[in-house]
Amino acid sequence: MDVMSHSSSFLLPDIPSDHAPSLTYALVLLNQRLPRFTPLLWNHAKLRLCADGGANRLYDDMPLLFPDDDVFDVRTRYTPDVIKGDMDSVRPEVLDFYSIQGTRVIDESQDQDTTDLHKCVEYISNSTPNLENFDLCILVAGALGGRFDHEAGNLNVLYRFPTMRITLLSDDCLIRLLPKTHRHEIFIYPSIEGPHCGLIPIGMPSGSTTTTGLKWDLTDTKMEFGGLVSTSNIVEGDRVTVQSDSNILWTISIKNS
Repeated sequence: MDVMSHSSSFLLPDIPSDHAPSLTYALVLLNQRLPRFTPLLWNHAKLRLCADGGANRLYDDMPLLFPDDDVFDVRTRYTPDVIKGDMDSVRPEVLDFYSIQGTRVIDESQDQDTTDLHKCVEYISNSTPNLENFDLCILVAGALGGRFDHEAGNLNVLYRFPTMRITLLSDDCLIRLLPKTHRHEIFIYPSIEGPHCGLIPIGMPSGSTTTTGLKWDLTDTKMEFGGLVSTSNIVEGDRVTVQSDSNILWTISIKNS
């Protein structure tokens, strides 16, 4: 079975090449409070999208991260490439501001069967045809918190696109899907993440999951809701391995530094 490597090096000012695979990053901003490290994600990304009301968050919240800078300068400095969604949340003045700056606005209000995040992921995939799915990493800021049905919809996107690297981010943690098609090697940066982590079998039970590098490792362990779920586990060292017979969610805390 092939090995798929993961790291949170995008939370560092400079991405090291020793552990992490060489990836192209895209950033999607959702309609929740922007994490404090959003400017860092922005700098790493080659493509930046706002999912509908995420444009309001960029417009309102980004200047708060630069209290000593002129608000207009911050807003023009952080102008998204695309605003996409059903346009039921973005404010008219925000849409007008970014349109004047050159942002492409894509109204998909006719599609009510997919979430705004789903629409953005499809756009990114179609915009990067020369990249294999595993060479592209989509960072989703503001993906957690707020209404639970929105959070569940964001998690569902991970399962709708299991062959794509998608990382959901908040100030407190990140979540990514570990597809069952690979054995996973997760490189840990203790200065920015951990030690708390979890492996969550959402969607279907995991009949067999095996790990190394955790305080409470799993060995051919069955996990399911209503039974055992690996929450509040602890990473030990700088590398974790995971192999499971089902798609499984990996989550780790992000340090407030």
